[in-house]
Amino acid sequence: MTDSTKITAEADPLIDGPVLAQGVDEEPVERNRRLFAGGPLIFIATFATLYAAFHMLALNGVSIRSWTGVNLPYLPQFPMETWNFRIVHISGALALGFLLFAARLFRDEDAPATPLLSKAGYLLLIPVAIALWTVVSFILLVNSGDLPQMSGLATWAAFPGTEIYQREITWFGIPLLIATGGAIALGWFENAPRKGFATSDVVLALCAVLVALYLIPIYSTAARNSVGTSFVPIGVAFAATAGTALILELTRRVAGLALVIITGVFLVYTFTAHLLPGILAVQTPYDWKRFFGFVYTDAGILGPTTAVSSTYIILFIIFAAFLQASKVGDYFVNFAFAAAGRARGGPAKVAIFASGLMGMINGTSAGNVVATGSLTIPLMKKVGYHKKTAGAIEAAASTGGQIMPPIMGAGAFIMAEITGIPYTDIAIAAIIPAVLYFASIYFMVDLEAAKLGMRGMRDDELPVLKKMLRQVYLFIPIIILIAALFMGYSVIRAGTLATVAAVVVSWLTPHRMNIASILKAFELAGIMSIQIIAVCACAGIIVGVISLTGVGARFSSMLLGIAEASQLLALFFAMCIAILLGMGMPTTAAYAVAASVVAPGLVNLGIPPLTAHFFVFYFAVVSAITPPVALASYAAAGISGANPMETSVASFKIGISAFVVPFMFFYNSAILMDGTWFEIIRATITALIGVFLLSAGVQGWFIGSRAAWFIRAALVVAALFMIAGSWTTDAIGLVAVVAIYFVQKLFQPPADAGFDVRGAD
Repeated sequence: MTDSTKITAEADPLIDGPVLAQGVDEEPVERNRRLFAGGPLIFIATFATLYAAFHMLALNGVSIRSWTGVNLPYLPQFPMETWNFRIVHISGALALGFLLFAARLFRDEDAPATPLLSKAGYLLLIPVAIALWTVVSFILLVNSGDLPQMSGLATWAAFPGTEIYQREITWFGIPLLIATGGAIALGWFENAPRKGFATSDVVLALCAVLVALYLIPIYSTAARNSVGTSFVPIGVAFAATAGTALILELTRRVAGLALVIITGVFLVYTFTAHLLPGILAVQTPYDWKRFFGFVYTDAGILGPTTAVSSTYIILFIIFAAFLQASKVGDYFVNFAFAAAGRARGGPAKVAIFASGLMGMINGTSAGNVVATGSLTIPLMKKVGYHKKTAGAIEAAASTGGQIMPPIMGAGAFIMAEITGIPYTDIAIAAIIPAVLYFASIYFMVDLEAAKLGMRGMRDDELPVLKKMLRQVYLFIPIIILIAALFMGYSVIRAGTLATVAAVVVSWLTPHRMNIASILKAFELAGIMSIQIIAVCACAGIIVGVISLTGVGARFSSMLLGIAEASQLLALFFAMCIAILLGMGMPTTAAYAVAASVVAPGLVNLGIPPLTAHFFVFYFAVVSAITPPVALASYAAAGISGANPMETSVASFKIGISAFVVPFMFFYNSAILMDGTWFEIIRATITALIGVFLLSAGVQGWFIGSRAAWFIRAALVVAALFMIAGSWTTDAIGLVAVVAIYFVQKLFQPPADAGFDVRGAD
């Protein structure tokens, strides 16, 4: 992935002074993404624009038929039926994604085209045409009124031995699987110019549309009641198999192999679980037809993850795209430089501030790293941070953007969907943990800067804060979003109002949004949504496996058994599972999977659902900076030039307080705003003191000098007492801090002989 963010001194209309951020809002171009021109560009831009605009209209209940006054029978009427809407949501993202993202990375120079393989791809259009013809005939049959009725729904009587059953296999299922499998395999070998379509990708896009064209009319019949059973129509099993393969392939293209491999393990588990021992075992094996008939329902792919991606997530992606179109991201980063750049180690503190702001509009930790890190990491290196430390600071700060209210990436929306807890309650509960996380990172980088004797940035290197404050109105869309949520508006209505506000606010800047830029924002949103939709659908496969096999319930029983010996041990075990499941996954998928496996067990321990899910959510988020597979750290290492593993270890160290915070709100629910105001304030103050002491102990720097090993150990112990939350532990912690202070001040014990303040270059 590349990014166009640059450091420059050119004048900017919004800032009177040097410009430190330009291009933060520009769209990064992935190395396997096609760069179209001419007709293909117009087609893709139109497709992406209509796809995003369709969601905005659908979510706000706008009927195209009544809005345009055109009474065509095939124009959609909103609100759409839930399953149909989600099927269209996934199908559109798959079709757009396959046309945009190639199966392999493009080299600097395009490899020679492979016309012979492209012609082989044309042959795959034959089974596509056969399957399409069959689907059209099925649609006409369903709409004919000739099928028998059951409870007001047509009955899809496609039992073994019937003519329809055989047609589903011979003329739909087999051609669809041939086209899907053949195009996926062909994509590995076919070379097409980067500015044009690959034949195999066109076939895959058509297959994605075919899956939707079949499932929507079939699911509108009584056959929908049979999904997940042995009576599911054979065509549904074929369509679901092809749909699952398409989701896995697109996920590989846009999110890498990690999530695909984990999903593959769960798929293999489904068909081998009856052979396994212990809690992994199931009584009877699952056949192919039943499983795939089950997985493409609201218990799997069409379940909570897609419910959220098709509503809240895509809405806020549209909101983020409108903010990007009005150049708000540039302003956020420059505002962060003006506010925090003068502090010692200024660029590191800017990274914390800017990543918190950008995290509100950026859905992924790695995406946040790319957006702000290409600017902050070189500047951190310039003022004296080691390259691995610079990358680690950006990774840890960007990861924190996923827990920063009000948007909190996408995981909070899934939490609201799964638990039924209002989103506003979740956002309020997240405030203090987010403050603690960013405060701990601030303490870590400040102490690091103190050790290295760093300076802040000069005034002539920074935007003028007074001038920046004159553009503070650019925060209005965020303020409207927060205000609308807490005034009781739905998340969809609040997000829509904030999006409209972004357009209006842009009229006060040189980057005024007109019809062309609004359409461009919708196009950008359609493209930006592909990765998160693919990831959510892929996570839905895992959720479906967990739901069908009941393995999550068995893990819950295991946690209960461990808790009988030690509740802390059960929590530690749950933490490890959540981190392991989240390694290599985007935050959304990591939380969705961990919530299905771990959270029910914590709730069964008697932990309140909000606390249990926040516990899981936090560790799913910090898996992005946990070795050995740390996506945010790897993205930062790519910018800093440091070793990825060293960067992930350093980011783990910098974000170490995040591994303590979940235990804090387990033992003291006031951290999640559950208690009286006095309890909440006391818990916040003592927790802040605790994370400061923990940071001092980890960094080995206390009251202006290096600390000996036993002082560092004592600081960590005192921090844990302060974090625990009771009056007794707080008192013990305070007494310990006073004792440590006097020992350090009066005796000044020498630091470790091997302690190197500056580290290796």
